[in-house]
Amino acid sequence: MRLRLRIFLFFCLLALGGSAAIGLGLWAGYARAGVGQAVDSFVIAGLIAVLGLCALTVGIWLLFDENVARPIERLAAQLRGRAHAGVEADLDLHGVRYLGDLGPAAAAMAGQLSASTLATAGAVAAETARLEAEKARLASLLTEVPIATVLLNPGHQIVLYDGQAAGMLAQVAHPRLNASLFDYLDRGAIETAYTRLAKTGQEVTLVAPCTHGELSFRCRMKPLGDAPGYLLILDDSTAEIAPEAPRPLVYDFALLDQPHDLALEARRLEDLAYVVFDTETTGLLPHKDEIVQLGAVRVLRGRILPGEEIDQLVDPGRRIPPASTRVHGITDAMVAGAPGIDSVAASFNRFANGAVIVAHNAPFDMAFLRRQAKHSGLVWDHPILDTVLLSAVLFGTTESHTLDAICTRLGIAIPKDRRHTALGDARATAEVLCRMLPMLKAQGLETLGALLEETRRHGRLLEDLN
Repeated sequence: MRLRLRIFLFFCLLALGGSAAIGLGLWAGYARAGVGQAVDSFVIAGLIAVLGLCALTVGIWLLFDENVARPIERLAAQLRGRAHAGVEADLDLHGVRYLGDLGPAAAAMAGQLSASTLATAGAVAAETARLEAEKARLASLLTEVPIATVLLNPGHQIVLYDGQAAGMLAQVAHPRLNASLFDYLDRGAIETAYTRLAKTGQEVTLVAPCTHGELSFRCRMKPLGDAPGYLLILDDSTAEIAPEAPRPLVYDFALLDQPHDLALEARRLEDLAYVVFDTETTGLLPHKDEIVQLGAVRVLRGRILPGEEIDQLVDPGRRIPPASTRVHGITDAMVAGAPGIDSVAASFNRFANGAVIVAHNAPFDMAFLRRQAKHSGLVWDHPILDTVLLSAVLFGTTESHTLDAICTRLGIAIPKDRRHTALGDARATAEVLCRMLPMLKAQGLETLGALLEETRRHGRLLEDLN
């Protein structure tokens, strides 16, 4: 139960208790007087006293809420931001001026924490630089070996892929960490080969048809010794592999040990994959307007995955109103020849498979996709998180929950040339999510199910917003 609600209930109890005491005192006085004609006077005096007490209680509660309870909640949220999300902005001491020495004491503690954090960050940065140098050397070495490689955990989820593998997988769907291999290659062929691999412990060769289209890849499945999972090498000679091109590695070895048999609602927030998206449209009416741009990024283990994104213009099949162009800058000429929403929505649906969808004011953007799904047959059964509601959980319902306000609160800068572009707003929302996840965990919301239940309590915010 939030602090402000507890204080409100305390004042309610105070008003009820005071009213009961006034009523009991008047009843006792009337009983002693023993004059029947005095009953009206006692009742009127009681009503005036009770109403006066209630008015006084409400007035004091409003002052207490505005100058004590709300500043305490705001100060707590600012401290959580510094402790768990790395926010470096100064504390708002003016807003907590009526809390005595609590504000300056919190600021002093935050300063000490920042100093300690900076020292730790310096050491971490040095170690990170060393690891990045090793990664660059590894990437340079692998560039000379033109083999498309994918590392998978026992649940057939992608743990690592290189540039060559990314190019081959992209012929089927967007390459993505933590995605199921069955989004790309036939489940039966992979499971049959994996069963042989588990029995023999020896390399297995196979031809795996692709899940979408008529492509198939010749593959080699190799064991990892005592480590869980396996290595899949794509040997298809038709793949266009440029030996001299940079070979970026995308990986997260923690995925090797990640549980893959738990329902999404039971998984910890840090173990989930998130697809954060935004749209630009011809207008603000989902039942009649159309999408003109869709942008999306993927977040895994608290970081935005480089290269795993969608930035796609969409032909709306109608003219874009000048008023809308003034907001997002997209013109009719820019969308000429772009794919339609059916193709883009299907690609985005595959991109978000197995992930939690996140958006700022998600009902607005999802309304466009669900309207399109009525005639395309796409199924949008993904869990959905809304950063408006996450902000309400963390900072209270009385704060502003616009994307700009949340970014300012969390110390996130949105480049002006990226604001009101689908990918720019999606990336800003993803940065907001990355800052919020450790703060939510600090509040005891550790699983997706617990977080969804908490956000439902603030659903009225979205109704009012839309």
